Amino acid sequence: MESHDLWIFKHVAELQSISRAAERLGYVQPNISQRIKSLEEELGVKLLRRNNRGVTLTEDGKILLHYTNQIIMLMDEAKSKINPKKWRESLIIGAPQTISAVKVPSLLSSFLQSNNNIDVKIKTNHKLKLQEMLAYGEVDGVFISGSYNDSQFESVYRYFEDIILISPIEQHHPTLLVNSDPSCIYRNKLLDFAEKHHFNQPAIIEFDSLEAILQAVHAGLGISILPADVIHSRKEMKSTHHQELRDKMKIDFIIKHGKQRSQSLEKFILFLRTL
Repeated sequence: MESHDLWIFKHVAELQSISRAAERLGYVQPNISQRIKSLEEELGVKLLRRNNRGVTLTEDGKILLHYTNQIIMLMDEAKSKINPKKWRESLIIGAPQTISAVKVPSLLSSFLQSNNNIDVKIKTNHKLKLQEMLAYGEVDGVFISGSYNDSQFESVYRYFEDIILISPIEQHHPTLLVNSDPSCIYRNKLLDFAEKHHFNQPAIIEFDSLEAILQAVHAGLGISILPADVIHSRKEMKSTHHQELRDKMKIDFIIKHGKQRSQSLEKFILFLRTL
């Protein structure tokens, strides 16, 4: 197996599409298909299942992706050790919008002050997708709220954040403004709040972005529950009513069980544990 073929396979596996991988890498699609076919012939197994929406990994494909991520990580570490001026370490962090809006940038600002040779990428998505990305090795670690698959992942850092109910100054029949992701813990917290306080069949409006929810509250459209640091960082939210709730939200930074940790990930975990 050639390392470049593994690199191509990694892109196909993560994007779940040969055509998207070809576009990302700047290759023609038949070239990508031939590289995957060569890998399958060399290993004597099928690595991908084709369907109308793209491709998915077979069980053998999942095993190869696991080792591919380790091989690429070790190659990157070797380059950065041999010539750190040319090759920099990398760290890829996943987080939902509510955490990536304020908390993650604040943490990274402090972390990179003493680790400025690391290139950091942030990938934002919903909770279930983030766990899938972590399982496939697309990210090194994930900030996540609430429960997670603890048979597959482990928490290496935890903190608790204050949460606030925000609402327009005047609203007699509150509309609930929630994230469209059913697994969003802030969405579920607001729905529980409404039930506990006997809201009579309130209207619900779903949004795909944190900014849209903030602007909707600011415009007087409804109420929402969000992290305190997000609210305090927005000047326009000062004109809304704030109610700090007793509950605190548990946030974990999780990594994959048994996965070899890159040097950059080890440094980040060490940094988190000193906070």
